[in-house]
Amino acid sequence: MTPLTLAWSTGYGIVGLVILILDIIALVSVLGGRGSVGHKLLWTLLVILLPLLGMILYFAIGRSAADA
Repeated sequence: MTPLTLAWSTGYGIVGLVILILDIIALVSVLGGRGSVGHKLLWTLLVILLPLLGMILYFAIGRSAADA
């Protein structure tokens, strides 16, 4: 493994770890929010099935003012 390959693989690992941590934060926020069961189920499935896009959409448009 060349040094450049090792650097790229380490960088992708760190990015994956950051996305995982932010997804966990999003899921805790969804499940701890005041939304209905259907609302929580929809956002939970979206974050789990589409980790990066689901997390971005939840933090951009999914959180209510009461949950922020």
